[in-house]
Amino acid sequence: MDAASQYALAYSLTTAAGVRAVLALALVAVATHLGLLHPPSSFSWLASPIAMWILIAVGMAELLGDKIPVLDHAMHVLQIAIKPAAAAIIVGGTVHVQSNEMLIFLMVVGALNALGVHAGVMTVRGASTVTTGGLANPAVSAAEDVGTVCTVILAFVAPVVAAMLAICVAAVLINSAVRGMRRVTRA
Repeated sequence: MDAASQYALAYSLTTAAGVRAVLALALVAVATHLGLLHPPSSFSWLASPIAMWILIAVGMAELLGDKIPVLDHAMHVLQIAIKPAAAAIIVGGTVHVQSNEMLIFLMVVGALNALGVHAGVMTVRGASTVTTGGLANPAVSAAEDVGTVCTVILAFVAPVVAAMLAICVAAVLINSAVRGMRRVTRA
């Protein structure tokens, strides 16, 4: 895979991690385990069956927990740290660069992307809670699940297309987060 495709893959996957951190990381581990992705040696642990199965189990807990009222909001608070960390690991496992400095820079960019997407997701979820009393949250969560899986699959099949779509999604989510914060500060 050429450098541009690696960067597009990493960006798409970090956008997915901003929505479902552990699910995206688990899918990367599965792809690595199946030989579809070849991480740098320092991230080869992603291909291990133990890491893959642990990430799948935690990813399933993430999926299920996000459907439970109150627990979903608590998880979103915890994921302020988890999503950027997962995104940084995803970048480390998907790009091959010549220097550690460049890898660290790209990992930070991926982490910040996931954090920005997460802010948008939290804003959408907050709006759903306020407008529907939380009744729509499981449906919103299911849509996030489908979007994450589709993004990851598209990222592996057509990384540049996935990156372009991820840019659009990230822009919409970050814009909604900024508008939501402005409303809160005016109130």
